[in-house]
Amino acid sequence: MPLDLELQDVHVLITGASGGIGLETAKLFLKQGAKVTAHYNSNSTTLRSLESQFPSTQLFSVQAELTSESSIESIFASARAYFGLEVQILVVNHGIWPSQDKMIWEMELEQWNRTIDVNLTASFLISKHFLRSLAKDEVKDEVKMNANIVFVGSTAGRFGEKGHSDYAASKSALMYGLVLTLKNEIVKIASQGRVNCVAPGWVRTPLAEEALRDPDVVYRALATTPLKKVATTYDTAMQIVLLSSTKVSGHVSGQIVNVAGGMEGRLLNKPEDI
Repeated sequence: MPLDLELQDVHVLITGASGGIGLETAKLFLKQGAKVTAHYNSNSTTLRSLESQFPSTQLFSVQAELTSESSIESIFASARAYFGLEVQILVVNHGIWPSQDKMIWEMELEQWNRTIDVNLTASFLISKHFLRSLAKDEVKDEVKMNANIVFVGSTAGRFGEKGHSDYAASKSALMYGLVLTLKNEIVKIASQGRVNCVAPGWVRTPLAEEALRDPDVVYRALATTPLKKVATTYDTAMQIVLLSSTKVSGHVSGQIVNVAGGMEGRLLNKPEDI
């Protein structure tokens, strides 16, 4: 029998739920009996597999552009109307990673602004409206008992990532500035509210598969990783679900859980560079 994390009928909103980590996270929450609002930006095709496995009373899919504050407001309004319950757990999983390597002196301001807007500003907006929805007078204390946010960061936010300063900066801001501040603010609304972060390294998602076909990419990714393997989406998603559970993580807040096989840093130089 699977471990009961006491998430039955708890309302969870997952941003970027149609991607690899988001989809796996949604599936694990649904298996725990949670009510899941699954956000997607443009393509909901992958969510159909969940719709065929779980009843409509458990799963609600919603499209939104998360850099738009009015779109975010509509997510919470429609999710509340669908389930008749405020969102209690927020998983901030969405994000973009521009694939072309660009040193900072080569990077256009347009790329920098877009990455910061999607990865950081949109995370601020969704967190703001999540907490605002819980702060309403009519929200009962028992609804707030499970209140928490789990952000999805990255090893890029811890170690940096050459050629991707925009992405690394956005993830650092989430992992350190936002998490460590919001853990102190959420308790003003929900006395037992928590905020944490999961920080994966390389993960075998559909978007990463092409890069991981290159042996040099795999070597450089694993050169400082004791476990010598690339994570699965399950590895990351399970940590998200465990952190969100008040039953098993009720006294854990302000933490960054690195899901990266023990990675110690980046391999910066090839032999010919030395």
